[in-house]
Amino acid sequence: MKTNNKSGKIILEVVLVLLSLLFLYPLFLTIINSFKSFSEVMTDVIALPKHITFANYSYVWEFINYPRLFLNNFIITALGLLGIVFVSSIAAYKLARTKTRWSGVIYFLCIMPMLIPFQSIMLTVLQTAKNLNLSESTWGLGLLYWGFGAPLAVFIYHGFVKGIPLEIDESATIDGASGFRLFFSVIFPLLKSVTTTIIIIDVMWIWNDFLLPLLMVNGSPDTKTLTLAAYTFVGQYTSDWQYAMTAMVMAVLPSIVVFIFLQKYIVKGVVAGAVKG
Repeated sequence: MKTNNKSGKIILEVVLVLLSLLFLYPLFLTIINSFKSFSEVMTDVIALPKHITFANYSYVWEFINYPRLFLNNFIITALGLLGIVFVSSIAAYKLARTKTRWSGVIYFLCIMPMLIPFQSIMLTVLQTAKNLNLSESTWGLGLLYWGFGAPLAVFIYHGFVKGIPLEIDESATIDGASGFRLFFSVIFPLLKSVTTTIIIIDVMWIWNDFLLPLLMVNGSPDTKTLTLAAYTFVGQYTSDWQYAMTAMVMAVLPSIVVFIFLQKYIVKGVVAGAVKG
């Protein structure tokens, strides 16, 4: 029996490794082609570069004004994260602690937008953003992510908060804490692991998002994001694929670094939420 279990685990690990390689293969192709010239890319996409050159990176750095676009990405991502964490954590805590029929209805309405495809409402969102003067603005784009990211965050926070004993709230109230003081001084520190999980998930999403920035901030070079900058090298009649690949690597690299260093918190936070929920 033990031998069968061991063989099953080995087979499972082999399958997982193969699946990992399959998903990483497009990233590998993107990286190796970022070191090629245009002629090499057009000759053989899957071949290794004959002469590794960093000229593509220096050209893209200057052409797209990488520091400026990096700052745009940082502002949008930071603003989006702050709003999502602040609004979602408070909403989930209040809904989890309020035991009424209407709290369940409101909770359902809060998480229901996760089921609505963005493509079905994107024109309405764009028109609303224009009416509110949020379009063509990195700050406006960051605010829009509050609404799109809150449903999933509320869902995750809600499951975690339900596992926190109510006696903690009562003890803090007896000691004089109430309202925001109770939440931010007592409850929110207990949400550290699940908050880290939400931050990592949303950083990967907001930093690398393409469609919403394309609709909102694509009209001016000063408001574009790094992902949109990679799109500028792809044209109708000709495409500089070596520069497009390079720009894409430079765009996603920061989020990959964040994921590598903080990936352990994803599993930790999700498991904690599942157990406590």
